[in-house]
Amino acid sequence: MITMTRRRWILAAVALVALVGLASVIALFFIDEPLRRYTEAKMNARLKGYTATIKALHFSPINFSLELRDTVIVQDEHPDPPVANIGRLYASVHWKALLSGRVVGDILIDRPVVVLDLPKAKQEINDSTPVKDKGWQDALQAIYPLKINELRISRGDITYKDNGPFKPLRVQDLEIQASNIRNVHSEEGVYPSPMHLTARVFEGGSVSATGWADFLAEPHAAFMTDVKLDGIELDYFKPITGRYNVVMDRGLLSAAGEVEIAPQFKSVKLWTATVDGVHLDYVQTARTEGKATKAGQETVKAADAAQNPAFMLRVDRLEVVKSNFGFVNKTTNPPYRVFVNDTSLTLTNLSSLPSGETSQVKLTGKFMGSGPVGATLKLLPSRPGPDFDLAMEIEETDLKTMNDLLRAHGNFDVTAGRFSLYTELRARDRQIAGYVKPLFQDMTVFDARQDRDKSVMRKVYEGVVGGVSRVLQNRPRDEVATRVELSGRLDKPDAGIIEIAVGLVQNAFFKAILPGFEARLRRR
Repeated sequence: MITMTRRRWILAAVALVALVGLASVIALFFIDEPLRRYTEAKMNARLKGYTATIKALHFSPINFSLELRDTVIVQDEHPDPPVANIGRLYASVHWKALLSGRVVGDILIDRPVVVLDLPKAKQEINDSTPVKDKGWQDALQAIYPLKINELRISRGDITYKDNGPFKPLRVQDLEIQASNIRNVHSEEGVYPSPMHLTARVFEGGSVSATGWADFLAEPHAAFMTDVKLDGIELDYFKPITGRYNVVMDRGLLSAAGEVEIAPQFKSVKLWTATVDGVHLDYVQTARTEGKATKAGQETVKAADAAQNPAFMLRVDRLEVVKSNFGFVNKTTNPPYRVFVNDTSLTLTNLSSLPSGETSQVKLTGKFMGSGPVGATLKLLPSRPGPDFDLAMEIEETDLKTMNDLLRAHGNFDVTAGRFSLYTELRARDRQIAGYVKPLFQDMTVFDARQDRDKSVMRKVYEGVVGGVSRVLQNRPRDEVATRVELSGRLDKPDAGIIEIAVGLVQNAFFKAILPGFEARLRRR
């Protein structure tokens, strides 16, 4: 039997515990808000160019945990929309490490939503404040007094929006886990923290990375990871390629390699990569037409820049299958497009830094959807470069598929004929030499039935061109009229290397064949 006195003591103890608990709750209620303001102020004191607001904060003395709700970060120059909105940030003591005598904490960042756009990106690029002085690492450490041992990011969502009617670049379901984030700075090239990352890219693609990191490196964190990409949709990059007059449509990228991002060195190594079904055009407009001649000089500058020892790009093997590559000229009347479809391309041993290996590109396809085309390009490891050997042949192309090209530059079209082209180019010590040799067979220009609606002068002109073409078909294969010799320097070329690459047919036909027509007409 419990005595009355003992019962009273039990009731008093229970009441005391309840009172203490209630007092703790009330105290925490009044502590949370001052602590929220204090934490927010500490974060903003460390951030440069950005401002953070915390909607709610809760501190638990039972497990010494801290929970932040709806933390919003804005860029001061472009506050709308916010750069980041973190649904929940939870920090607590890492109890397993505590048993080993280490007092460190764990941080979970749950449902972070990051939104970047072109104005924000330009502001960051043009900002004179170095990245190391932005205060991101200090702001994170200001939230929780303990050094971070384990960091997890769950259900992340990152979006980049460009100007124009383009699909945003979006990474969803981002999961990152990293551990052993030590509270001491590591030596350069040492990555103490194992990490793993997975995410869904765009709609159907995925990325995974497993490797090591140094989160305390300055001015930014450093990573060295094996990366795997699968089914990345390339047409999402239209806003980026469009700035270089390249229109990219469709296409899927899958790749495996290694990426290292460190303050003093960056490298991307692709062990294998496959591009499937891409449609890519280089578009020449009135705005870009004058850039073609300058492109030869810029090619050399780009080659020199690519040898920057602080950056390395290496591709062991890249395959392009079932793709379409074209050149569109919108400066002529009519505009035209020349292209190679059903393209298969293999690239091996490409490196931006000297490797002692010869890089090789092999291409097959159909020129204008008609004539088989084959090309081999060898990039030699000599410096200064680029030194290369190029051989290409196009055979038995249906000339009717080139009528827009003929109308734009020759002011005529054809009703029949076949076109072939052979070229070899060689570059050594920035000196280029080679030839382009076009051949024509069975070309018919004038057709009374097809051309009955054309003017009399047009019919006469096309009849003359057709007659001269038949004379040319009987010439020996090595006559000068059907061969263009190319020579010059890459830094000041007589024929720009870019012009040669995208306009071989144009250079060959209109600089060799049409002058031959005129010479024949003068002699008749």
